[in-house]
Amino acid sequence: MNIEVLTLLFFGLLFLFIMLGVPLAFVLGGLSVIFLYFEQGPIAFYLIASKMWDLMETSSLIAIPLYVFMAMLLERSGVAHDLYRMMHLWWGGVRGGLAIGTVGICTIFAAMSGISGAAVVTMGTIALPQMLSRGYDKQLALGAINAGGGWGILIPPSILMVLYALITEVSVGKLFAAGVFPGLLLFALVSIYIGVRCWFQPHLGPALPKEERASWSEKIGALRSVFLPIFIIVIVLGAIFGGFATVTEAAAVGVFGALVASAVNRKLTWTVVSQSSLRTFRLTTIITWIVFAAHAYSMAYTAMGAEEFITHITQQIPGGKWGALGFMMFVLFILGMVLDPVGIMLITLPVFLPLVASHGFDPVWFGILFVVMMEISYMTPPFGFNLFYLRSVAPPDVTMKDIYWSVGPYTLVELTGLFLIVLFPAIALWLPNYLFQ
Repeated sequence: MNIEVLTLLFFGLLFLFIMLGVPLAFVLGGLSVIFLYFEQGPIAFYLIASKMWDLMETSSLIAIPLYVFMAMLLERSGVAHDLYRMMHLWWGGVRGGLAIGTVGICTIFAAMSGISGAAVVTMGTIALPQMLSRGYDKQLALGAINAGGGWGILIPPSILMVLYALITEVSVGKLFAAGVFPGLLLFALVSIYIGVRCWFQPHLGPALPKEERASWSEKIGALRSVFLPIFIIVIVLGAIFGGFATVTEAAAVGVFGALVASAVNRKLTWTVVSQSSLRTFRLTTIITWIVFAAHAYSMAYTAMGAEEFITHITQQIPGGKWGALGFMMFVLFILGMVLDPVGIMLITLPVFLPLVASHGFDPVWFGILFVVMMEISYMTPPFGFNLFYLRSVAPPDVTMKDIYWSVGPYTLVELTGLFLIVLFPAIALWLPNYLFQ
């Protein structure tokens, strides 16, 4: 059977079983074993076991449960509530200010947590009811939370970047540094979009009445709420960029910072720690099994001759290396609508990386483009994770249709940010080149 038919069958069955509701890890692992068996015989089982053993010995994987645990603690620490009150006081008097303040909190939360769902769930619980009660347009508010929540995998620390570094063997520290300015760029673009749209359409995000706006003394006093987040960001990223700790060690430092934040806010109880630990265990288990299964899936496709096949297809695309880059981004965008980002990463990277190398693209720069596309995938229907996270905490009058329709304009804004990073690679590469020269 030729590679074209195998590819159609391999991915066709993948999408079929996902649509039928079979868990991703079972689909990836099961198809890998079956296709490898018919491709190479019983030795395939030994190949998969050997691959899993090598993966389990990777020390960087320890960072994943630590960053997840840090995010779970921060979600319950009261830090987000204090931050939202501060943003409410400072930005409430501006048209669209509550939405801008919400994406600002998402940016800060992203720099503390490393995962996407934490900010979406927290802001969906705290900020969304406030914005809706103040007369904000439902779709504007929902889209802001969806877009801002995804930055947890772009602004360091990022679990997805740790996984990307494991596969590509690039420096995690460089990836973390490269994600700083693109994350700030997306925050700026989304804030500008909200501000401009609400300026011309005030009914979408009305400013607070003058009698409800805070005095300067209240605003200054509320700034105390940023001390704990800044403390956590500095000890985590400062330890990495300063060369004092590895990514894994910095994750442990971040957990310590989250515990301190919980203790300062008097939220450090046995219930909080136990619930956070249990959710960390569950989420880490899911991620690990998906990683194992997706590694097996990519190994199976590579064994069929995928690298040569994809390289041949890419060579037929007009536009040279930029056409190839556009093709890869398009594939990621389409896959992002139906697959988990971790699965996408482990399915596509073994195929894409040779193309990246052959066209002379910087793997760190490409990693940022990849993560931005994965961040967009978190918010695009029908299976974007943030859509379902937000639905789980949204008020009863918010429907899934409302959430689906809300992401359109924000997706275009973030694709604009992606285009700017392609046009000006220094947005991603200046900081890592400066810190790791």
